[in-house]
Amino acid sequence: MPNIKSAKKRVEVIKKKTLQNSMIKTGYKSAVKKFEEAISAGKLEEAKVLFSEATKKIDQACSKGVIVKNTAARKKSSLSKKLNAVKA
Repeated sequence: MPNIKSAKKRVEVIKKKTLQNSMIKTGYKSAVKKFEEAISAGKLEEAKVLFSEATKKIDQACSKGVIVKNTAARKKSSLSKKLNAVKA
């Protein structure tokens, strides 16, 4: 445990930031999971709506610094490939 006042404050700030980051991360992961479930069920219209929601969540996570820009691009690309495969 830290003894210095500023170190104690940093520990508290880190706890809050970790909770915020985990909320953002679980939000985009659940959006991706819903999209993939719609794809596997063959629901094309629902998948299109969920695709836009999932990409929005991924972009938000990227802008908050939870995931890196290239990771976000890779995830969105793989989702779009899955959607296009179902369309074809």
